[in-house]
Amino acid sequence: MALNPIKTCVLGVGLAGLTFHVPFVLALPELFSLHAVLERNPQSAGGKVAERFGVNTKIYNKIEDVLADNEIELIIVGTPNETHYSLAKVALEAGKHVLVDKPVTVTVREANELGQLAKSKGLVLYGYQNRRWDSDFLAFRRLLALPSSSPLSLGELTEFESHYDRYRLGARGSWKDTAGSVYDLGSHLLDQALKLFGRPTKLTAFIQNVRGVTKPEVDDIFAIYLHYPAGTLYSHPFTAILRSHIISIKSPQLRFAIRGTKGTFTKYGLDVQEDQLKAMPSPTGMFEAGFGKEPEAIWGFIENIGEDGATISKTVWPSEAPGEYVSLFKNLAGAIRNSEELAIKWEEATQVIEMIELAYKSSAEERTVEVPKL
Repeated sequence: MALNPIKTCVLGVGLAGLTFHVPFVLALPELFSLHAVLERNPQSAGGKVAERFGVNTKIYNKIEDVLADNEIELIIVGTPNETHYSLAKVALEAGKHVLVDKPVTVTVREANELGQLAKSKGLVLYGYQNRRWDSDFLAFRRLLALPSSSPLSLGELTEFESHYDRYRLGARGSWKDTAGSVYDLGSHLLDQALKLFGRPTKLTAFIQNVRGVTKPEVDDIFAIYLHYPAGTLYSHPFTAILRSHIISIKSPQLRFAIRGTKGTFTKYGLDVQEDQLKAMPSPTGMFEAGFGKEPEAIWGFIENIGEDGATISKTVWPSEAPGEYVSLFKNLAGAIRNSEELAIKWEEATQVIEMIELAYKSSAEERTVEVPKL
């Protein structure tokens, strides 16, 4: 027996709402129904959703009206970072399930409070960490799963380096100019690293504003080092390095540089889903051939050392599986309707915020900090 689609309201119709949330709700009519959006000042009768997708839906101007709508089951929070906590809290208090864009909150205290509230009410609270379904991340996880006997195995990893670099001299002219790159991009890189390697024992961070085009305290570059001592993951110490630079003149940009005892994996270029979502005329385009598929020109490659300890072979490692952000929404629906296990647990999203707080502490105090044990 088919279940009724989940009546959904998306808060915010900016980049997050129109690119990462509304298209998936519309593309999965068997799972979701776009019941309403929160748009403060619509410039046309149908608002931005009608302008972008030709779909008419209810438009609310105030969060109080959203909360008063008893038909709404799920609220998706795609608003500026500092509003995530307050909007998610009132949504949960009103008995709604909630999907919160990254970073889920600004502080760990806020994230913990939301988690406890959702648990007490038996509601689904889901952190939007969509980059777990990037095609290059999926490709690396497939490489990491190779047995050590494989000629393409990297062996024991010695260093993991993950980048989101850009070239942008000026400010965006949006609220993101006040958010900082660690909260914006670091939340993605930290989530991926924590998913791969778990909780580190120490953290070192260097966070700066190099352009000077926003307030001095708003960072636009960072380097975060997650330290894992010998015996925790591998027989030797291991470091995960997460970097983002805003003045990086390179095309395509470096994405991964991952070193192991038997080989190195190098990858350039980003997952293509965001650009495709921005350009596609209809949400159903995400089900067409080619969606989420990286061009071969930006596939990664492996360099392995030969048995003689000197010869190096080079092999292309394809991003075979397309990126699949839609899997997040399918899992969300399954969690709400069928109590399926969350692919992104709230505790994991909270841990990302904890690492961000520690990164700012490390950078401000110019020292390596201990990561508290759980």
